[in-house]
Amino acid sequence: MTGRILAIVLRQWRLFSGSWPRIADLAYWPIVQILLWGFLQIHIFREAGPGAVVLSALLGAILLWDIAWRGQLSLSLAFFEEIWSRNLGHLLVSPLRPTELIGGLMIVSLVKTGVAMVPAVAIAAFAFDFNLFSLGPALYLFMIALVLFAWSISLAAMGLVVRYGQGAQEMPWAIMLGLAPFCAIYYPLEVLPAVFRWVGAGLPPSYIFEGMRDVVVQGTVDLRLIAAAFALDALWLAAGAGVFFALLGSARRRGMLLQIGE
Repeated sequence: MTGRILAIVLRQWRLFSGSWPRIADLAYWPIVQILLWGFLQIHIFREAGPGAVVLSALLGAILLWDIAWRGQLSLSLAFFEEIWSRNLGHLLVSPLRPTELIGGLMIVSLVKTGVAMVPAVAIAAFAFDFNLFSLGPALYLFMIALVLFAWSISLAAMGLVVRYGQGAQEMPWAIMLGLAPFCAIYYPLEVLPAVFRWVGAGLPPSYIFEGMRDVVVQGTVDLRLIAAAFALDALWLAAGAGVFFALLGSARRRGMLLQIGE
């Protein structure tokens, strides 16, 4: 089992490392995000003068949301690479189990996310005097919770692509962008109208970003928020995996796996 998972990781590594456009794209968007939003916030805060703490909270939100976005993007694109190369059907008729395929792609997602965020974190430190690691040990819990949520979205969207074809391959991005306003990324959950607040209360990232602001502004870690995020992550990940494996089974029964690339 471990060997087959590592085989998936090795295949993705060879596919990725041999393509400079893929390598450039990996870090391009996190860098653009932190530069664009960072300079914009500096301009706004110089005019309004609310202080460096708010700027730090916003920069932290930008970087953490990029981790979630990149985690979702890396897993989805690694899976779609197998579809675009018409290799998914061959993988799934081999001894490789679907769980092993997903496990290998999750490892790839973690590596890509880590590599992509290095330049953005460095730029935030040197250009905006914000060190993401100043959040302390809680940072690692924040990142894990966000990546787990991102994977749940990817799994459900990947299932839709397997079942309904490449016309559904925009779903990972559409779902993440659609949920972003309710995730309390740049503002507290209480800012939302009551009906939208209920939506946010069911999303793990809203608790992570509330917890991140507590660390930046008050210097305290609210473990209840982190626990709530992980509890919801378990539900979202189970739902995402359930959708993926159900739709994969449906596609297999209909003989659609070799036609996805059409």
